Amino acid sequence: MTARSVPAAPAAPDARTGTLAGDLGRRIAGRRARLGLTRQETAARAAMAPGYLRYLEESPGAAPGRGTLLRLAGALGTSCAELAGGVAERPPGRQRAAREPEFGELTEERCRALLGTHGVGRVAVTTPEGPLVVPVNYGVVDGAVVYRTAPGTVPARAAGHRVAFEVDRVDDTLGASWSVLVRGTARAVAAAEVVRRPTGRPYPEPWAGGRRRLWIRIEPSSVTGRRITTEPVAGPPGDGR
Repeated sequence: MTARSVPAAPAAPDARTGTLAGDLGRRIAGRRARLGLTRQETAARAAMAPGYLRYLEESPGAAPGRGTLLRLAGALGTSCAELAGGVAERPPGRQRAAREPEFGELTEERCRALLGTHGVGRVAVTTPEGPLVVPVNYGVVDGAVVYRTAPGTVPARAAGHRVAFEVDRVDDTLGASWSVLVRGTARAVAAAEVVRRPTGRPYPEPWAGGRRRLWIRIEPSSVTGRRITTEPVAGPPGDGR
């Protein structure tokens, strides 16, 4: 049998040695993408071979030791707990603020780019009981926010009214965040107006389930945003810069 070179890594977690295991790949790759780092750059920062980093990102059963995780966390500006998924259930924004944060406004172009990176936002509508804010699964079509709902629901009350729509992201590890606010008029539209999404990406299915066949489109009259950054690293949409 021909010998092959396979990156060495524990096959399973070992509580005695402190080895952490889990679905690290998507968290490592996602963090790297948000920072705008290539696999080669990240591997160099973490003092490991690019091939081994590829193994960690693409192998569901990869279980690197704590030393490897520490180097990766340092290279990616995060923590071992974050990479291992140990903070998945913690509410965002509870960590201490960064030492020297920079606060600023986002350009409309940047806001629109960030708006397209997420699938859950909050729509604020005015009702007889007062203003209400509810989360919805949404998509972006021709610059407009589109979501599905059912007649009689709170999100459905947006139709025919001026509304606000907000989406944000908080990075506790870096103390960075951004938020985008869309203001405009909502209206009910036929499915044909939104199903022609040019990107080919599927629309987010409403998590609430049920027969939600009412499409609401928010045509922006203004798109504004703010951000808090802590380091001058330029990255792709979604990194808070």
